Amino acid sequence: MSGRRRPARRSGRRPRRRKNQGFEQVALAVLAAVVAFSLATTVLRRLAAHPWTVVSVLSMAAAGTGAWAWRRREAVRWDQVRASGLRYALAQLDGLHHRAFEYAVRDLMRRDGCADAQQVGGRGDNGADVIATDPYGRRWVLQCKHKRDGWSGKPVGTPDLHVLNGTGRQVHHGDVLVMLTNGRITANAADFAKSQRLHLVDRHLLAEWAAGSRPLWDYLRALPPAGRRAGL
Repeated sequence: MSGRRRPARRSGRRPRRRKNQGFEQVALAVLAAVVAFSLATTVLRRLAAHPWTVVSVLSMAAAGTGAWAWRRREAVRWDQVRASGLRYALAQLDGLHHRAFEYAVRDLMRRDGCADAQQVGGRGDNGADVIATDPYGRRWVLQCKHKRDGWSGKPVGTPDLHVLNGTGRQVHHGDVLVMLTNGRITANAADFAKSQRLHLVDRHLLAEWAAGSRPLWDYLRALPPAGRRAGL
């Protein structure tokens, strides 16, 4: 039998191409560093020769920051002015989408002095549409029921109050729990609200509050004392 030739061994040397690539990368990095150093040196020399340039740039930056802060303060001030004069006619509230109705109630609470009033209604809201803290430290939890047909629509009943009563204090830690609607409320619901220390705002009371200038707590009775948590 004839002998087979052994396969030739591969050379263990690495291709020169990889070495060249590594050298090129190092050279490029060194070149970039030299260029950056040269630019920085040039800038520093020019700034040293013209110091007023630095002063001018800093002055312009300070002026821009001051103008931005002033505009910010003015925007906040005008928001407060507009909020203080906020009024809603009942017809305006009737024409709103139910979500916009919640935002309108939030804005009215801000008008009354609840700076942190928030609209929180939506999926998973656990019975709260607006949450706010009044100037006396009381936490308000409001559930809003917008009725497209107003007074002639389906009234708010006891089952609607069960949700607010079950979550208003335990989940939202509210001191004042309010059911608010542009419609009407059943007599049974009114009795239940009284027994559970819930507060009701029906169409007539809403119209007076939204179109006036007095805060909501001026219209309600048996509120917890100022600065005292109702749940304690």
